[in-house]
Amino acid sequence: MRTDAPAGIARDMPRGPEIWLRGPVATWGDGPPQPPAHADATPRGCSFVGTHGGAGTSTLAAVYGGHDCGRDWPGPADPRPVLLVARTHGAGLSAVLHTLELFRHGKVPPGLGLDAVVLVADAPGRLPRPLAQRVRVIESATDVHRVPWVQAWRLGDLSGTPPRGTEALARLTGAAERSR
Repeated sequence: MRTDAPAGIARDMPRGPEIWLRGPVATWGDGPPQPPAHADATPRGCSFVGTHGGAGTSTLAAVYGGHDCGRDWPGPADPRPVLLVARTHGAGLSAVLHTLELFRHGKVPPGLGLDAVVLVADAPGRLPRPLAQRVRVIESATDVHRVPWVQAWRLGDLSGTPPRGTEALARLTGAAERSR
């Protein structure tokens, strides 16, 4: 028989197994579960943080909106939600995994929240199998947004709408609202 249940909850309710959950979790008496912060109707600002040089933070900030932090953590006046950015080559994916470990161990500045990882294609076409396997490992740890190869960006043309297949990232950053 449970004796540690919150007030108003039956003390003989069986205790379930402890599990890891992604996203907010309501506790007894909190009412219905609330949607995650990224599901808000009003997009909030975000900071693009590169996990390695040349990741594409400047391009993403220009196309999707948000703050370009380069390889630095956001400052006190910058948006606190972080989108980690990396290219899809071996060094880029290794850098993301390393930075995810920093978040996991709490070795990032206080108040920062990891919203997702943004993987920018390093070349046109499909990823080789070893790189695709690393992407699946990253996807098992956090939300991942994939940005395809955009030839116009390589030439410096950042005008136009975000590429097809990145609608969820556009909603997260608010680019979808600005393009209407």
